Amino acid sequence: MFSKVSSVGLFGMNSYIVEVEADVSKGLPSFDIVGLPDASVKEARDRVRSAIKNCGFNFPNGRITINLAPADLKKGGSHYDLPITIALLLSTGQIKVKIENKVFLGELSLDGRIRRVDGTLAMAITAHDEGFEDIFLPLDNSKEASVVDGINIFGAESLKDVLLHLNNVKKIGKAEAYDFAETSVESLLDMADVRGQALAKQAVEVAAAGGHNLLFIGPPGSGKSMLAKRIPTVLPEMTFEESIETTKIHSIAGVLDSKNPLIKRRPFRAPHHTISANGLTGGGAIPRPGEISLAHNGVLFLDELPEFARSTMEGLRQPLEDGRVTISRVAGSLTYPSSIMLVAAMNPCPCGFFGHPTRECTCTQNAVRKYLNKVSGPMLDRMDLHIEVPPVNFDALNSQVTEESSEIIRERINGARKIQTERYRGTGISCNARLTPSLLKKYCVMTENASIILQRAFNNLGMSARAYDRILKVARTVADLDGKDIIDIEHIAQAIQFRSLDRKYWGNEE
Repeated sequence: MFSKVSSVGLFGMNSYIVEVEADVSKGLPSFDIVGLPDASVKEARDRVRSAIKNCGFNFPNGRITINLAPADLKKGGSHYDLPITIALLLSTGQIKVKIENKVFLGELSLDGRIRRVDGTLAMAITAHDEGFEDIFLPLDNSKEASVVDGINIFGAESLKDVLLHLNNVKKIGKAEAYDFAETSVESLLDMADVRGQALAKQAVEVAAAGGHNLLFIGPPGSGKSMLAKRIPTVLPEMTFEESIETTKIHSIAGVLDSKNPLIKRRPFRAPHHTISANGLTGGGAIPRPGEISLAHNGVLFLDELPEFARSTMEGLRQPLEDGRVTISRVAGSLTYPSSIMLVAAMNPCPCGFFGHPTRECTCTQNAVRKYLNKVSGPMLDRMDLHIEVPPVNFDALNSQVTEESSEIIRERINGARKIQTERYRGTGISCNARLTPSLLKKYCVMTENASIILQRAFNNLGMSARAYDRILKVARTVADLDGKDIIDIEHIAQAIQFRSLDRKYWGNEE
């Protein structure tokens, strides 16, 4: 007999409906799965056989053929276990239920329990968009899928639960719709914890207000990492659309917390400097998202930047420009979003005390130059703000003055972001850092004096065209924080100040 059950396939960020077709006929016992399955799908044969027997059903003794259509797309993942099992039981007549407008996905254990799978949110969205009414999936994935409105989510613990529901014996309760507005996000970190460092805090505010990349340079213990870890606390809250897109990436990567179905706090990813290029940008036979995509709509923090492999650092250059990373493999090309705020920190030399006011640097001039040159000119060029973080003195640490909290800083940043949202409405641009060169003249209008200052800086400092664009974008953000429509001389001057530190350490730009 023949039967057909609907499921969902996943390839990168894209998902599509898969028809799981089962045919059981007379002949020598065999169990074949066709339709370009990978190893995890082929292994479903053993899991399905044991699950059917251990749930009290008879495994068919004949020629079994499972086809995953469309057959020209690669199928991966263990979530086809449940639909294959349902299709087999229908083909052998052991269950007689209506499965129209229903989607099934889930990995089966040998005793019939249903285990969580990756990418559930993306698959639930596709099922809804294709007009399906019900989706059956692991109980551990039900909260994640409940974000999707307009489709009934049934989270099951076992194969028996699904069959009892389909036979109207014991219904599975529908997952409650997730309320995005009612959940709150709290953080134990606060900018008020950082003593002193007024210039660095000002740079963080500008960077966060415009979504700009930021580089901290300073000796050990000056507070570079402390500042970076608190940047998410001053960033604007995520919109529902940003939250959905970020959650999809984390779900596909298999790093989503089952207790928190939707990511509401902007991601902060801080990979160790030993990470590979594929780990940072993504990779694998069927490419998975890397750290740069997991930080989408949030912050990617690279501490000890010169310690990262040169190839790893250079792999960031194109994604930083395009806001997405494309990975090409034999199986196909996948594109993951990577709209991030890159924050990096580094020491000025191997020992860390080059230029320190009280401690002597033990490095030779050649060692300092070699260390700094690990960060290439093109990579440095992509950092919008270069900020020196000096050591904090005793008076600042011992001061009883209350520093500004993250909440106060975020209010100003929200005001600047609101201006940008209104300005770029309908353009697909979310913040100043995403401005395209063709729109700079339209949105970055300067006074005559500001233009003269920028021209002098461009000629005297030997800036690249990219540096010119980025100074304009930062100046636009400074003006937004100041509530001004036109970029004036003080806005340009501050943007140039935030950009000129590389001359102290690297000399001329490449």
